[in-house]
Amino acid sequence: MKATTVDAGVKRVSILSSNVLKKRLLKNRWLYYMLTPGVLYFLIFKYAPMWGVLIAFQDYSPFNGFWGSDWVGLTHFRTFFSEPEFVLLFKNTFILAIYNIFFFFPLPILIALMLNEVRKEVFKRTVQSLIYIPHFISWVVVVGLVHILFTTEGGILNELIASFGGQKLNMLLDKDWFRPFIIGEMIWKETGWGTILFLAALAGVDTQLYEAARIDGAGRWKQMIHVTLPAIRSTIVVLLILRLGSFLDVGFEQIFLMLNPMNREVGEVFETYVYERGIQQGDFSYSTAVNLFKSVIGIVMVVGANHLAKKAGEEGIY
Repeated sequence: MKATTVDAGVKRVSILSSNVLKKRLLKNRWLYYMLTPGVLYFLIFKYAPMWGVLIAFQDYSPFNGFWGSDWVGLTHFRTFFSEPEFVLLFKNTFILAIYNIFFFFPLPILIALMLNEVRKEVFKRTVQSLIYIPHFISWVVVVGLVHILFTTEGGILNELIASFGGQKLNMLLDKDWFRPFIIGEMIWKETGWGTILFLAALAGVDTQLYEAARIDGAGRWKQMIHVTLPAIRSTIVVLLILRLGSFLDVGFEQIFLMLNPMNREVGEVFETYVYERGIQQGDFSYSTAVNLFKSVIGIVMVVGANHLAKKAGEEGIY
């Protein structure tokens, strides 16, 4: 008798939950309709192609197809780790990634803090618009501008140096200048766009905190240190964790356009190597294994950074 009563109660709760779910779906149906294109995009172009990573464990041949190619296990990974290019690729990619984190990542925060201190809205919005514009310029155009400025054959900078009697600098072929060029281009192009999220976070800071700080005698600098930065600390941590997820993604297009035989020693990275082996030489399985290795490193970086963030008292991303 008791079991029957319990079963009936469970069934009643299940029916009520189902009715509540149906009402919510019906009430918010237009939101789900608008969500559908985004979900389909990720399913078709992000998740569906993920099965392709399995060819990293095959001796894949386009003629035999996926199901007809032989499985070779971890052979491609062992080959990659034993090749002399592995150390060079890892070193070049790691150095550029470190430069990216230390020189590029803090700049949007600093610019957002400076813009937040500007009281004239017209000037503030004008500066914002000007620093956003480079984001919409393609890397082909950016690298073209760099060549126009720094090439020895009619480059503006070198012509200016020559006009003062100096010797022209062949910086585009000098491997010592490759990394500064890459980071400088990245800073010029993407710093302004990176300020958007930080400015949005700053807009949500409670103004009463600033009033209380002023009452306590805090100036603009101390308000920034003790009110503004703690208020956006969680945003900084989350974006840093996400950035570490793409730690080894230093950008294919930009680096590929800047590469030449003279700077390849310091400029060859995982992305350009994958392009050379996978597209130019048709070694699909090997190049997929290289890219999969890089993705695994990104996952490890995200999990590790999220764990450390939680240990430090932050929420993290999960």
